[in-house]
Amino acid sequence: MCGRVTVRTSPEQIVTGLGLAGIRTAVERPRFNLCPTQLMPVVTNDGARMLDAFRWGLVPSWAKDPAIGNKLINARGETVAEKPSFRSALKRRRCLVVVDGWYEWKQSTKPKTPYYFHRKDGQLLTLAGLWEEWTAPDTGEVLNTCTIITIGPNALMAPIHDRMPVILEPEAQEVWLRPEPQESSVLLPLLVPCAEESLDAYEVSRVVNSPANDTPECVERVAA
Repeated sequence: MCGRVTVRTSPEQIVTGLGLAGIRTAVERPRFNLCPTQLMPVVTNDGARMLDAFRWGLVPSWAKDPAIGNKLINARGETVAEKPSFRSALKRRRCLVVVDGWYEWKQSTKPKTPYYFHRKDGQLLTLAGLWEEWTAPDTGEVLNTCTIITIGPNALMAPIHDRMPVILEPEAQEVWLRPEPQESSVLLPLLVPCAEESLDAYEVSRVVNSPANDTPECVERVAA
């Protein structure tokens, strides 16, 4: 599961770092503990290569209640092509979810111990995501939402948790962002754990456990 992330990189830096055309909507302030139902940065496959901010938690277009998004913050890579909530989006509505790190809790300790994962080189993490546009039947309000695809762990992640987000490198990003519908046979081979050598992880304070805490203290390394 991937349920907490950081977005400390500014919208302008994201645009520059990914070579995007510009900003359509953005997460304006640094986020040290971004949680589901909140806005997160995405780049959709609509062909425009613009930065957007979508709500975390996928709400399929056919859903009667947007609360379903609270249960759809992640999509399992092994079954994403089969599940009714995700299979249409996988074919037609893919996105990059842009973060600079994520938290996970070591399950074998009591209480569980939070760790922070990020790239060793400090660069952005471009996660494989799906997006949907949902229209409220009573008001006509349009809600744009997204989910993060997860997969089994690499060697760095395995001692902490049995799931990790799919991180797409530049060549895979180009395939993922194709605006045309894509077959599962093209997309599923991209959904693999990244090389553990590209990542680093360290223990952080349990202050991150509370969604109410969104401060730099969340990412501070706990002294060994």
